[in-house]
Amino acid sequence: MAKKDKSDKDRGDKGEKKKGSKKKDFSQPGLLAASVTQVARAMRTRLSHGLSDSGLYAGQDGVVQLLAQEDGLTPGMLAQRLGVKAPTMTRTIGRMEAQGFVTRQADERDARLTKVYLTQEGRSSVERIALAAADCERQATLGLSGKEVKSLIKLLINVEANLSEKVGNVRLGAEPNEDED
Repeated sequence: MAKKDKSDKDRGDKGEKKKGSKKKDFSQPGLLAASVTQVARAMRTRLSHGLSDSGLYAGQDGVVQLLAQEDGLTPGMLAQRLGVKAPTMTRTIGRMEAQGFVTRQADERDARLTKVYLTQEGRSSVERIALAAADCERQATLGLSGKEVKSLIKLLINVEANLSEKVGNVRLGAEPNEDED
């Protein structure tokens, strides 16, 4: 006699779920993409609300954080590191310059290059960004253990690497190793 599938417990005689069953079907095509997209939007929205008092908008926090680490990047470098197109970055820098967070200056050695620098206002927003990001992550991971958060991050890194076809430290299609840090 064949073993019954675990899912048979939740089904009636005709293979339908019993009333009150909370089991979800995670095998639906497109569910992963839809879920990741929805989570990313929800996190950006939450972060935007956290940044609103500082006058920053979604996407601008990444520019400030990069420039805080390495001031004087070109718009092209910023675009590449943030994964956006150059025209998008040019518009973002223009808005941020008008808001007083950054300034553009010609490179001292090559006047054809324009580099972007944080202003004092931009530098003072670094801590507010960190606090807003921490609050957003804290809210997003409510009810998850530290180990679950670590596993989630590893899984998302692996998914991103698979989609970007990256090679190196993250093996394509590899199972995340719980022992790795």
